[in-house]
Amino acid sequence: MKKTLLLLTALVITKISLGQYGYNDNKGIRLGFTLSPLISVLKPQESGVKRNSAKAGLNFGLIADFPLNETGTYAVASGFQVLIAGSTLKYDAGKGLNAFKANPAEYNMKLTYIEVPLALKLKASADNNIRWWGQFGTYFDFPILGRADVVSLNQSTDKVNILPEMNRINIGWLIGAGAEYPLGGNLVGTAGITYQNGFVDVTRNKKWDDGRINMNSFALRLGIYF
Repeated sequence: MKKTLLLLTALVITKISLGQYGYNDNKGIRLGFTLSPLISVLKPQESGVKRNSAKAGLNFGLIADFPLNETGTYAVASGFQVLIAGSTLKYDAGKGLNAFKANPAEYNMKLTYIEVPLALKLKASADNNIRWWGQFGTYFDFPILGRADVVSLNQSTDKVNILPEMNRINIGWLIGAGAEYPLGGNLVGTAGITYQNGFVDVTRNKKWDDGRINMNSFALRLGIYF
């Protein structure tokens, strides 16, 4: 976490330095921060596992636009963020973690990832100071924390460490749309909706014997560029 804060600080200083040398939001790199509430779902692809509920989560951290033309209507959107997500799954006997396979068990999973999105962002010309945008691309998630509260035969075991039993990367596609609007000075606010669909198994199948578990999410994308 300290390294993450240092990286964010360095990028902010870089942005300020670029601004001093005449860069602007249309021609130079734009940096900002996002704080985006979301709903995440772990979606089983095979029998023996059922989803009991989705989970409210959060995505926060650095956002960055790298313009591809003079007007800034085309850009590569990326960033460095923390994703807090999860879901509740019900496993039949014989599936799930070894310690609980003898009986059906419910896992309330709480997962944390470092996320790096990479998308092509298209923006319309300003209309009454509002610029509409759309983006599509991919993302890379790297798990840094995995916990599960497990209920098996009315016995509850909290905060089971499942990080070693998670795949070390999650990749998927993303799509989103929204608007940007000036807040005064160099500040620009942004708001939109994004959908992410993972196509890598979240759990290691040899450990869980649960087929493929994908993670999908809907987010209210809120942010500010400076």
